[in-house]
Amino acid sequence: MPSFRATIQITGLRPGHAPEEVMDMAVAAVGAAHVVEANQLDIVAGTPRITVRFMVEASEYDAENQLARNAAVSLAHGVNTVATTGALRTFRRSAGKWLTL
Repeated sequence: MPSFRATIQITGLRPGHAPEEVMDMAVAAVGAAHVVEANQLDIVAGTPRITVRFMVEASEYDAENQLARNAAVSLAHGVNTVATTGALRTFRRSAGKWLTL
């Protein structure tokens, strides 16, 4: 199964939500349709960024990419219920490198 990852900047928390809810929501949003391989939080240039790595069911190359894009959009919608966000990016693992979709 092909491996993908989605990253999103976190620019703030919505009132009444705890920091750990952000990652929980991201993993739940992607995990509802795909196998989540890993997740992590990084601070890049002073801005928190979460990454969720996941697999999609093997099929045709473009269809796999579309499923990954859809998963990233689901991640963003879920996270936006508990936090404010910035840039969303999606990547595909290919020959040991992460390629931007």
